Amino acid sequence: MLEHITASEVAGYGVGALLLCATITAPKIDSFISASQRSSLGMCKRCGDLKLIACSNCKGSGSLKQGGSFSFGPSDVSFTGGNSMMRSLSCNKCRSRGHFPCPECSKVSTT
Repeated sequence: MLEHITASEVAGYGVGALLLCATITAPKIDSFISASQRSSLGMCKRCGDLKLIACSNCKGSGSLKQGGSFSFGPSDVSFTGGNSMMRSLSCNKCRSRGHFPCPECSKVSTT
């Protein structure tokens, strides 16, 4: 089965696998770099002294699209008078606020 694969195809598969790995690990690497920069500047590692962190469920918007993040259907492209026919639901995790207080900053040190 693999005897008809050319060197260019093998190289293409290798580059594709490398790009896939880079795409998957990019958020982790970015998080690590930003945390180290914040600590070197004397800021909170999690929020950068904003005292708030975005909800991981709704990505800080406070609402969710009905059907999930990757649902594509006719309602995604249908417009009536400039308004989308897609319904949004309020996020239950953050109660539609889109953020939480930073757990690192909200720790009160009593000495």
